[in-house]
Amino acid sequence: MIPSRRHSLYFTAPRRVEIRKEPLIPPAADEVLVQTQISAISPGTEMLFYRGQIPAGMSADATIAALASAVTYPLKYGYACAGEVIAAGSAVEPSWVGRRVFAFHPHESHFCAPPNTLIPFPFEMEMERAALLPNAETAVNLVMDGAPLIGESIVVFGQGIVGLMVTKLLAAFPLGGLYAVDPLERRLALAQEFGAIQTFVPAGVARGELLDILGDLRADLIFELSGNPSALNEAIRHTGFGGRTVIGSWYGAKQAPIDLGGHFHRSRIQILSSQVSTIASHLQARWNKARRLFHAWTFLPTLPLDQLITHRFPIDQAADAYALVDQCPEEAVQVVFEY
Repeated sequence: MIPSRRHSLYFTAPRRVEIRKEPLIPPAADEVLVQTQISAISPGTEMLFYRGQIPAGMSADATIAALASAVTYPLKYGYACAGEVIAAGSAVEPSWVGRRVFAFHPHESHFCAPPNTLIPFPFEMEMERAALLPNAETAVNLVMDGAPLIGESIVVFGQGIVGLMVTKLLAAFPLGGLYAVDPLERRLALAQEFGAIQTFVPAGVARGELLDILGDLRADLIFELSGNPSALNEAIRHTGFGGRTVIGSWYGAKQAPIDLGGHFHRSRIQILSSQVSTIASHLQARWNKARRLFHAWTFLPTLPLDQLITHRFPIDQAADAYALVDQCPEEAVQVVFEY
């Protein structure tokens, strides 16, 4: 049975969300109808929308059809839905019905989409795990862009869900050292479980505790994933001569002064922007999104869901979920909605 209505999440103003019941139109001839079972909050990006920190006139995501319009309230957003196809249009192969799929789609209980915009699960896994696919793909892309080498010293600033995944991926490399920085003890404990050999809070980093460990060579490679633009200065300060600083954070409208003075100027530091919507140009001869996505899928089963997914909310309690992520980050790592 196709329901007549769906539940859709809207950002209606800074720090205000609501669930609206909307008519559900059956799929067109070339579409399928997906019933969402789990969707995941992106605690970095979605907090920018929740707090009203998106630059004026910017699209939510120009690379995703459902998010390509300019950001204005009320706004549907989100991009991590896992569910099941429950109906198909007349021009769609009937075998699509019953498939478990992932979609880069806003938070809502049901939606219609062309099959070529959906990603069928390549193997059996929990819906919750599949909903973490965007974070896993982002982490894979970050590590590819950073291109770690044997024996390098690497620091990851920010141990949110993406930072933790990057730390776990890097721990598989034969590095000289892997260090994690975050203000929250819960996340630092997870970073150590995931393979960081030592962890630091930002205040300790500012006092030079990490520099004491790194020594005169400082770090070969740093990932700035904190979402805090002021952390970029510390990342640069800790990058050694000829080293790389990879910025995976999206700061939105947040700004902070960046010190490009003596240390940066004399050290030939490379600052790299990493964003998952594209493949780095020097990799495109052998890599495409499908190949990268496959590695993200195969990385997902290695993740301990019981440690990463800390809270589950019915979609009708979305306001409470966002308030938790906003006001109590020390309690939450990954928050998901159940439908």
